[in-house]
Amino acid sequence: MDLRGRGASARRQEVDEFDHPAAHAGSVALEGADGSNNGDEGRTVGKGSGDHGDSWGRIVQRLRAEFGEDIYRSWFRGLAFVELSGMTVVLSVPTPFLRMWIRTNYGNRLLALWRAENGGIERIDIRVRGVETVQPGEKPAMPALVRRPKEERPVEAAGARLGAVSAAAESALESAPLDPRFQFGSFAVGVSNKIAHDTALAVAASGAEGSMFNPLFIHGGVGRGKTHLLHAIAWKAAEANPGRRILYMSADQFVFRFVTALRSDSAIGFKEKLRSIDLLLIDDLQFLQGKATHREFGHTMNALIEGCRQVVIVADRPPSELDGFDDRTRSRLGGGLVAGIGNQELPLRRQILEARVTTLAERGQKIELPVDVLDFVARNVASNGRELEGALNRLAAYSCFAGLPITVELAERAIRDLVAAQERPQIRIEDIQRVVAVHYQVSRSDLVSSRRTRAIVVPRQIAMYLAKVLTPRSLPEIGRRFGNRDHTTVLHAVRKIEGLIGRDQSLARDIESLRRRIEDGEG
Repeated sequence: MDLRGRGASARRQEVDEFDHPAAHAGSVALEGADGSNNGDEGRTVGKGSGDHGDSWGRIVQRLRAEFGEDIYRSWFRGLAFVELSGMTVVLSVPTPFLRMWIRTNYGNRLLALWRAENGGIERIDIRVRGVETVQPGEKPAMPALVRRPKEERPVEAAGARLGAVSAAAESALESAPLDPRFQFGSFAVGVSNKIAHDTALAVAASGAEGSMFNPLFIHGGVGRGKTHLLHAIAWKAAEANPGRRILYMSADQFVFRFVTALRSDSAIGFKEKLRSIDLLLIDDLQFLQGKATHREFGHTMNALIEGCRQVVIVADRPPSELDGFDDRTRSRLGGGLVAGIGNQELPLRRQILEARVTTLAERGQKIELPVDVLDFVARNVASNGRELEGALNRLAAYSCFAGLPITVELAERAIRDLVAAQERPQIRIEDIQRVVAVHYQVSRSDLVSSRRTRAIVVPRQIAMYLAKVLTPRSLPEIGRRFGNRDHTTVLHAVRKIEGLIGRDQSLARDIESLRRRIEDGEG
């Protein structure tokens, strides 16, 4: 069963059996504050009693046995049986986030377990405790904050607790889903990432007073484990301090939620709730766009740090190279600890591959990978951990589906494109902007500014064209890197330069020269 966090797509996916997003108040979770059930596990605690409660108790035991204690505690501990209404089983959970997660990832399995107990069961209805039910045909009321009396609150799992930072009306502050695979125990540590790993672990284990590394800023290239560390911090912090209020989101989500709050005239409330977080985790800060969001992020970070709340930020570059942030914010970002994750060295790449082989074996996909094949892959796929895993997945597919023995010759054929990609230097949009700016004697900030003089517009369009030709970035992403411009602006620039190249030989020579310099790593 897929346990990965699914982000926005998970919220859109709906299991057919669950088409009544009703809610119900008054149910009580099965377990006590210490994680035990005080002898009541399996008892019905809502309207249904007797045989149905016994059925629920057996299902709980099946969940524990099937998924293991860790997953049970993470996702099922806050789930309670309410009643059997006709042929519909009604369950309840403490938060909208947990309801969404269980419906998406475990809905079909829960239905199958109930049908094993009672073949007439037709559907599962999961409700959020404390939210009023909306009858069919009624216009839903404006959502309100769910506040249950303390004595009725179950102890929530780590993933659920992250979502419980805010409930229905405060969904703007709901944490993004966490991947259960991304924990400290599964993070491969080497020379290139040891500082980042050790400081992340120290931050996660710190108490309410926070850590000495505040903010913690982790930066590095694609596929080097930055997001893995963010997720691991959230899991570890929730385990070490169950009452800690934790919020994890990407920079894009921060922008979306802030703009949504502005449009709904709830920006003040949004800011107040955001600044009440104990641990704020932001991914891909380089994608934070807009002066207003930059300013609000800076104010929020200052407020949290001054209140001894922990902030952890991840980006693909150090604070000094972030575009759009003022000097005060850059200074604050670099004022805690800046930990870089460098290129993964050969022993670390080998360790990642061995860990992946073990994981595949645990999932029933055991493959025989000779030592010389492991060495070949580790030596020749050196860009990042994701491509290492991708290379190994290809070899696993050849082994499992084609029934071929894994040899070095087979590995050479299977990952030929990855090896070729290693031989070409990766080109960043920032590198293109830098070379073009030097060539046309303008500043890099001019290229991303709103200035529209010809001396700026033409170099900007050339840089956009080269970004489209020399990088795999999409038009919207290129637009974001050039002052948050629309993708149609980038497309216009690309087409215009393509047309000029065919008519202006001098410009064509300039662009070819720029292209060679960029590919050679100059600038």
